[in-house]
Amino acid sequence: MTKAPAKTNIFGDTSPGFESVRDLFTKNMNQWEEEHAQLCVYHRGQKVVDLWGSKGDTGQFTPDSLINIFSSGKSLEALAIAHLAGAGQLDYDAPIARYWPEFAAQGKDAVTVADLMRHEAGLANFDVSLETEDLLTHRIKENAIGKYIEEHSQHFKDRARTAREYHALTRGWIANELFRRVDPQGRTIGEFVQQEISQPLQLDLAIGVTEEQYERRVPITPLHPLKHLLATFRPKLFGRRVLHNTFQLFARLFMLIKTLFRGPSKKWPTPIQGMTGIGFFNDKNLAMGETPSANTSASARALAKVAAGMAAGGMFEDHTILSKEAWDLLHTDPVHATMGGFLPCAFTQGGVAHYALSSSNSNWLQRAFNQGREGFYGWMGLGGSLFQWHPQHEIGFAFVPTSLHMLDLMNERGKCYQEEVLRCVSNLN
Repeated sequence: MTKAPAKTNIFGDTSPGFESVRDLFTKNMNQWEEEHAQLCVYHRGQKVVDLWGSKGDTGQFTPDSLINIFSSGKSLEALAIAHLAGAGQLDYDAPIARYWPEFAAQGKDAVTVADLMRHEAGLANFDVSLETEDLLTHRIKENAIGKYIEEHSQHFKDRARTAREYHALTRGWIANELFRRVDPQGRTIGEFVQQEISQPLQLDLAIGVTEEQYERRVPITPLHPLKHLLATFRPKLFGRRVLHNTFQLFARLFMLIKTLFRGPSKKWPTPIQGMTGIGFFNDKNLAMGETPSANTSASARALAKVAAGMAAGGMFEDHTILSKEAWDLLHTDPVHATMGGFLPCAFTQGGVAHYALSSSNSNWLQRAFNQGREGFYGWMGLGGSLFQWHPQHEIGFAFVPTSLHMLDLMNERGKCYQEEVLRCVSNLN
């Protein structure tokens, strides 16, 4: 007999009209393979959902605990670049080499800022493994990473089909080099986020943690793919502990597997020396460095507050997160393309995704990615996190789990909460 999942302790509250979000969070946290998670939502500048759950709670997991949000942090690096664009210090259509002349080496002279932010720079992987210590802020300023990028050539897996290939870690490293060269103070993205966003708004949010912040960082735990697969065989009626059934999961994986065998490929080294798996991102030395695309540490409360400001045009209460000019530029010109021949998505010139169904004839993959989160901007993190905003309905949304469901390729587990929040907001209007 299969052992029943341990009961999860649920904390926090919801505003009137959003009680069903708590009900859904409680149900999912108790049924699914979860350990700890935070869910926070703002509507029209007010916090309407503030929930967190923990199995076998010991009091160590709180709504202010820091968790690695992986690629959800890409939206923060996008905000940093947009800040420069809004100040007239950077042009998305300009070649990166205008601001960083050495970048032009090896034929990269025509790569624009927008190309980078849309994952179309041809630099999705590096041919060298970076050293962890080179990710520290002072080493970045010594050009420890920049020197590799300068001498790197482009590589496209199948440019005839698409130039868009997910720059999972590299977009943040390149954007950081660009940012520090253009920023009048010579700051890194981590320093910018700390000084311009985290400190003024008193947020638990950092790209590169301090010693004290690391002590409040809760490790992530990947759900083993085999365990995830086996869980899909149980019917939902009998308490399936993951979102998708076997057929749904294989349909999603089939598209990815087919893509991996299409077009020329190249064997790349691990992005960071010593990296043997996702658990490597729990390492203290890595957490203290700046990998903006993959090691932002944050709470859902912090992310939701930033998202609330973005949903309101760049302002949270009396603090400007982004100027109107920067906000407009960030959201301009969403271009549809297929990421790596697998994932259909629309990225703005500023590098955030815009979620919307392209037509009534959208296929199941487009529906899986967009349906239930139409109108949101932002991105998502490996295994589950979501950091997104909805300007039309003024929703700031953040979901941050510690259990990573890496086979949930489009973070549909968190999308359940977005869908419910949209339903609640619709009922209030």
